Formats: sequence, C-alpha cells, structure tokens
Amino acid sequence: MFKKGIFLICILLTLLGLGSLFFYFNPGEASFFVPCPLRYVTGLECPGCGSQRAIHQLLHGNLKTAFGLNPFLIFSIPLIGYGLGTKIYNYLFDDSHRVLLFYDKRFIYGYFGLAILFAIARNINAYPFTLLSSGN
Repeated sequence: MFKKGIFLICILLTLLGLGSLFFYFNPGEASFFVPCPLRYVTGLECPGCGSQRAIHQLLHGNLKTAFGLNPFLIFSIPLIGYGLGTKIYNYLFDDSHRVLLFYDKRFIYGYFGLAILFAIARNINAYPFTLLSSGN
C-alpha cells in the first residue's frame, strides 16, 4: 500500500505542478512551451493546436475563449478524465472497472475519425470553417 500512496502523491503533485504552470504562464506568451511540430513545419493546424492556450483559459474560467481555441479538446476533457480516473482508481484499489466504451472498435475509430475530420475542417480557409481555427 505504501507504493500506491507514493504513486497517488506523485500523480497529485504532477497535476498540481502542471496546473500551476498553465495557470500562471500563458502558453501564447511564454517561450518555454513546446509549439506544435506539425504547425511549425507545415503551417497546418492539428486537432491539438490551441490546446495549451485553451487549458490556460479554462483554468482562469474562460470557457468561451477556451472553446474558441480548441473545441475538440473541450469535448474530450470529460472523456479523458473519466478514462484516466478509472485507470488510477483501478490501480489504487486493485479493482478492474472498465470503461467499455474504450474497448469498442467503433468508438475508437469514430473518435479518431472525428479528430481527423476536425483537423481537416479547421484548415479550410472559408467561413464557417475558419471558426474552428485556434486563432494563431
């Protein structure tokens, strides 16, 4: 149980550290945040472009601004949080709860298909697709 307690403390400290980093530093202004490699090389936005700035805005309570930076991230956060939370719970309590949705091929292909469609749509330079751009 000691090992699991250390694991939980490490997870909490990591989340607190990352949360503090994104709260106190705006990724749009601080130079130490990693830029998107795809955008850097090609100029195209991937499905994750704007996520760091969106997280910063979410931590400041600006949901509308965060949604404008990356709507795909905003819709994915509850899903990712539930999946990771279930994994951590299972590890800490020696349980085997499963998020059956994550084991369904239709969901996996559908989710990544949506990510690809979102990436394509946000790179179309015509209204209303320009609304999906992260605003760089």
